[in-house]
Amino acid sequence: MKAKDIFSKNSVSDLESVLGDERERLRQFRFAVVQSKIKNVKSGRETRRTIARILTRLNQVKKHDCTN
Repeated sequence: MKAKDIFSKNSVSDLESVLGDERERLRQFRFAVVQSKIKNVKSGRETRRTIARILTRLNQVKKHDCTN
């Protein structure tokens, strides 16, 4: 998921659902690596970075909601 797509979301529930999907994708990636099914290991790094971006946006939205 692109950063532009993540930062365009303003709903906590949308961000949490996307976060759950990305965490599941990372979990599946880790199992596939152990089973030697993955050829492109860079996809795991990108998934971790996407999770970090989602958490950053989620904290921004929550902080903004608390101040208003």
